[in-house]
Amino acid sequence: MNSKFRIYRGNQQKAEYKDYEIEVQEGMVVLDAVHKIQAELEPDLAVRWNCKAGKCGSCSAEVNGKPVLMCMTRLSSLPEGPVQIGPMKAFPLIKDLVTDVSWNYEQNKKITPFTPSKDTVWKMQQRDVERAQEFRKCIECFLCQDVCHVLRTHKKHDQFFGPRFFVRTASLDMHPLDTVNRTELLKEKGGIGLCNITKCCTEVCPEDINITDNAIIPMKERVADQYYDPIKTFWGKLFKKNVK
Repeated sequence: MNSKFRIYRGNQQKAEYKDYEIEVQEGMVVLDAVHKIQAELEPDLAVRWNCKAGKCGSCSAEVNGKPVLMCMTRLSSLPEGPVQIGPMKAFPLIKDLVTDVSWNYEQNKKITPFTPSKDTVWKMQQRDVERAQEFRKCIECFLCQDVCHVLRTHKKHDQFFGPRFFVRTASLDMHPLDTVNRTELLKEKGGIGLCNITKCCTEVCPEDINITDNAIIPMKERVADQYYDPIKTFWGKLFKKNVK
């Protein structure tokens, strides 16, 4: 059976969608089709991939306009008609389906790492382990970053960490042995106030991390408590203290 595909080809200077038609077989995923086109029709087609098992996060792309992992998206799950495959739109294009995601690693450097006290007793309750374990599942596919309107539409990369790094911060803040208060970081450099909790990041997460409810909302509440609580503000003015 033959199927049609429209794949984004080019670089930042010039790019457009190009049509292809190949024979597909039952059980194929989008990445299989891209590899077949690469092998038979376009040997210079650029695509990033590694494990083909949904665990490395390398093959992120937009299929029919939705950010997905190509290796986990079966062709049979897509509607009839040409399958459109394009690069993530939140990051600069390198070539074809490959984008420059290095900005994400620069954001990670801004987050204060895990910092236990010098006299830490290395014991934890199982419930504390489970609370942060969800966030450890992140494979850094950056689909949540790609779908986030703050980055994708408004291009506020200089003001906003994005969902992936709110998850990273949450994994540290909810660790019972960590001693750092990262609330100011979230408010100032992280720009967590820009998030309007549309939950689009949660919807595209291939690891089913509840990014919005379990990571972002609790941290937004923490920022609100520390900076905008009216009682704290009142007592701060009363005693002439600079409450942060």
